[in-house]
This record gives sequence, C-alpha cells and structure tokens, in this order.
Amino acid sequence: MQVILLERVEKLGQIGDVVTVKDGFARNFLLPRNKALRANEANRKVFEANKARIVAENDTKREDAKKASGDIDGASVTLIRQASNTGQLYGSVSVRDIADALEAEGKKVTKQQIVLDRPIKSIGVYDVKVVLHAEVSVTVKVNVARSPEEADLQSQGVDVMASMFEKDVAGFTEDYDPNAEPGLQDDAGEASAPAAEGDAA
Repeated sequence: MQVILLERVEKLGQIGDVVTVKDGFARNFLLPRNKALRANEANRKVFEANKARIVAENDTKREDAKKASGDIDGASVTLIRQASNTGQLYGSVSVRDIADALEAEGKKVTKQQIVLDRPIKSIGVYDVKVVLHAEVSVTVKVNVARSPEEADLQSQGVDVMASMFEKDVAGFTEDYDPNAEPGLQDDAGEASAPAAEGDAA
C-alpha cells in the first residue's frame, strides 16, 4: 500500500514522502495513529493544502519533546521482581511496567513511546529507548532486581549473578572439604584394611 507520511517515520521517510509499506503495517500502525494517509489523489490534495500547518505542528511537537527529553534522558527506575536462582524472572518486564515506573518518578511517558527490542526476562540493568517524538529519542536505565539491596549493587556496576555464582562455588568447596573428603578417606581406609588383611593371610 502507498501512503503519504504525516510525520517522520524511522527507516521509512520524512513528512510528505510517498512510500510503499505492507498493508498490515499501514492499517494497524500508520493510519490509526495518524502518521500517514492513503496515497490517493484526494489525500494528496488535502496534504498539499495542509502541508504548512502539518510541518508547523510537527516542529512544535518536536520542540516540546526536546524540552521534555532533558528531564527523562538518563533517568533510572528500579523494578523488584521474583526470579529463580539463575536470575530468570518468573514472567517478564513489560512496556507497561516501565511506563508505570517512570510515571511514578514523575516522568511523563506513555507505553507507546517505549521501545523494547526484546522482552526483559532476567535480572540486570537494561538501557531502554524512549521515543518522545519521531525525531527525538532518549535512553532510560531499567534496573531489574530481586531486592532493593541487589538493585543497589547492580546500580554500582556489580554483576550480581556472576558474584553469586562465585559465592556458590566457594560455599560448595568449603562444605565439601571438611565434610565430604574425610568421609571418602575413611571409607577408602576401611575398604583397603580388609584387603590388606586378606593379602597378609
């Protein structure tokens, strides 16, 4: 389907460009969100008649987004979630979760503005893109942890899973040395004693 863009769309084009897109993308995204018009003769005339107003409105929205971006860019939110010992979340962090957390911090962001390349399914610190306008995007940090203490460590750059794995290995070795090894030696000693007696006899 051919459409006329009413705003800049990443990887597609600028205001006024006539581009060919998949029907589903046009029907489900561009047209309902007023990002484009179907490219027919009537709409071309409507666009040309309103082009100056559309461009002016876009400029205003872009300037508003730039002002808002200063407050949002680099913001950090913490989400406490239940997770397994390997750090896998029971469920995943959604766009809505991030939007709600930012809103709780006083940042005006809608879930439509948050871009998640893939769902967040494990603990850690993630850079998440927020598109405030077609030409203005910022990055926020999302710290997903099992406890506030863990979140603090992660915010300081500590890899919680790596340090936890090291601690587990160390703990296993400490438990193993005093308890398991003497038991094995005793068993070996007992097992070899009868064999020795048998040899002597």
